[in-house]
Amino acid sequence: MLADRYIRTDFTSQEDFEQHFSLTIPEHFHFAYDVVDEYARVSPDKPALIWCNVHGDERRFTFGEIARLSDRAANVFAAAGLTKGDPVLLMMKRRYQYWIAAVALLKVGCVLIPATAQLQKKDIVYRIQASSAKAVICVEEPDVQAHVLASAAECDTIENLWTLGDCEGFRNFDREVEEAPAHWEKPKELPQNSDRMLIYFTSGTTGMPKMAAHCWTYPIAQTVTAYYWHNVGDNDIHIAVADTGWAKAGWGKLYGQWICGTTLFVYDFDRFIAADMLRMLAKYHVTSFCAPPTVYRFIIKEDMDAYDLSALRWANCAGEPLNPEVYDRFLEKTGVKIHEGFGQSETTPLLMTSKWMEPKTGSTGRPSPAYDIALVDEDGNDVEDGVEGEIVIRLDRGHPAGLFAGYYRNQEQTDAVFYNGMYHTGDMAWRDVDGYFNFIGRGDDVIKSSGYRIGPFEVESALMTHPAVLECAITAVPHPERGQVVKATIVLSAGYAPSDALKKELQIHVKEVTAPYKYPRIVEFVDELPKTVSGKIQRKLIRKMDEEL
Repeated sequence: MLADRYIRTDFTSQEDFEQHFSLTIPEHFHFAYDVVDEYARVSPDKPALIWCNVHGDERRFTFGEIARLSDRAANVFAAAGLTKGDPVLLMMKRRYQYWIAAVALLKVGCVLIPATAQLQKKDIVYRIQASSAKAVICVEEPDVQAHVLASAAECDTIENLWTLGDCEGFRNFDREVEEAPAHWEKPKELPQNSDRMLIYFTSGTTGMPKMAAHCWTYPIAQTVTAYYWHNVGDNDIHIAVADTGWAKAGWGKLYGQWICGTTLFVYDFDRFIAADMLRMLAKYHVTSFCAPPTVYRFIIKEDMDAYDLSALRWANCAGEPLNPEVYDRFLEKTGVKIHEGFGQSETTPLLMTSKWMEPKTGSTGRPSPAYDIALVDEDGNDVEDGVEGEIVIRLDRGHPAGLFAGYYRNQEQTDAVFYNGMYHTGDMAWRDVDGYFNFIGRGDDVIKSSGYRIGPFEVESALMTHPAVLECAITAVPHPERGQVVKATIVLSAGYAPSDALKKELQIHVKEVTAPYKYPRIVEFVDELPKTVSGKIQRKLIRKMDEEL
């Protein structure tokens, strides 16, 4: 494990971790050369990646093979004219070629721009033009290829298009890698630690997606994610369910895990089916599992006793708060506790239930010692335990390695979150007497009704304890007297049908489980909730649809 070159691996307690944590950052750090190629040098047969898909195909790669293939791919990119600092859009889903291409682009010194393959033409055009991307690499699917091809025709900066396999208008990535020279000459001029390495397009509550730019120390910062939160090491097989187009893939599918010597398990699917995922966890003896709460909610509805999950020893979740009954059911069936975390595309985990912590119902964990985190009021003053505040990062001790450098090419957006010596997340929480943070939600998700402030998560958790509720989302609806009222949008469990009687039953249930003023005055039953590709419920979209009625 190379992690001990960058972090301490001898902590024995949460207190020790919080008091003595530090990152060791070399003057020049390069993930591809210092991690992938270094493993290939000292332990070339060490398993790096296990990939399979829904069709039964399987590929296994050692670090030696990843190094060799990425050398060939680097030669492909360099021969096509890509150089240090050139941005490249990757729309590769969970194909194993993503890892080869990403490492190769880093070897050239390019800027990675992961993107979901569900983007439409206008979305792709916007990303290319906003970032001045020089190339796009996409999956072999005709719809994706058509959108990319149409987009490139409108973008002056695009010089190359690659896809997997043959398609008119594209270069064949697989064939070119196979035919490329095996020897890659490491560039004499490598990127500086402060140069851009990675851009995530991240959507705010309004306007077009912003470009959150991370520098070359970002992979080291994600070692905290892998070692202290995912609790992985040399002998682990880890899966993070996220698609490679999202920031969560950077948390769980590449950087920190490989620094820790962990084997990545990748299950390549488009439509999530809980039974299939459970079958894969059992078949490949996965030891560490990370997924958004949505995935866990579907998993616990399956007959989990039908799968041998004895290899599983660790579980994590992030993306939104985890409902207590989901935690309890998963623990009952696997004996594994789910360790929550919270962060953003702009950061690594800010709050986490680390390897030494006992998970606490309703809590996202304690602040990561990688950051100086505080809860503040609207004036930037610290709030007391039990009082709602905004999660911020204090910057008076410097700019942490995992925190993004700013929104690329948009100083106004950057200044809107970096001010008064702090980075403002816009997310609200409260802290208990043990220092555990309880997530409330985005500032714009909090419901203000008749003088009360109601967090959506606490109402959702109350509803989820009723057997009729499979999934739900709590949002605010404008009201002339109360300001706002609570609305519940609910997906019912199998065997339940929508009715006025069930609405009343659920409203009474919430009043009994939590404070009566929090009950949903409006209840709507739907077949499915709007979600991002990464599984997050889009409450903003529900609010928008209500406003248009």
